[in-house]
Amino acid sequence: MRGKIIAITNQKGGVGKTTTSINLGICVAMQNYKVLIVDFDPQGNCSSGLGIDKSKGTVYDAMSGTIPPAECIKESSVKNCYVMPANIDLTGATVELVNEKDGYFYLKKMLNQVKNDFDFVFIDCPPSLGILTLNSLVASDTVLIPIQTEFFALEGLTQLVNTINLVKKDLNQSLAIEGVVLTMLDKRTHLTDEVTKNVVGYFGKKVYKTMIPRNVRIAEAPSFGVPVIMHDKSCVGSMAYEQLAKEFVDGQK
Repeated sequence: MRGKIIAITNQKGGVGKTTTSINLGICVAMQNYKVLIVDFDPQGNCSSGLGIDKSKGTVYDAMSGTIPPAECIKESSVKNCYVMPANIDLTGATVELVNEKDGYFYLKKMLNQVKNDFDFVFIDCPPSLGILTLNSLVASDTVLIPIQTEFFALEGLTQLVNTINLVKKDLNQSLAIEGVVLTMLDKRTHLTDEVTKNVVGYFGKKVYKTMIPRNVRIAEAPSFGVPVIMHDKSCVGSMAYEQLAKEFVDGQK
């Protein structure tokens, strides 16, 4: 399915959402698929983590019609992987879109102009269920949910799933859950086993078998503006994201 759009979202912060957007996107591109990563968080961490200039030619420029979308797509340091960056200007959209009659559809309309140039489009959503995330859900075919293996992992997930269902009912009937990935795994703790059981009990077969471990190299990589696989190819974090990308791609067949 060419031009498939996947929103990577969880309204809880610090669950590995941007890290997954970067590293899953890169690892899928390394399997010879053409990938676009859309940074849709005003913090612009996804752009910074890939060493992309976010001063101009951003997703906000593309949505507002200031710059054509194709001109806002920038090459990453990895073949086949491209980025549409974001910066603090995107905060303006949270105010502007609320007052627009079709405010939920701006990202969809913009991405429709470029999505067929790519095999997969990953959207890194902000940690909230506001107008930006709703734009992402309306624009997407599926949703990928990162969940940290910690005590409050399931807190708020009911709200997220309810939001997905409401969007599906009223704005995007084809929206589905792509999968759920457990992040920041620490196999030494009993809590990890409990959280894993709870998440599998809630989402069933939608939970990826590949889990992302806590790994210093994953945390270090963004400060160098590179994905973890370019920071340390042999570390457990790199191997986990490579395996997740393989599982993701296999799921498309």
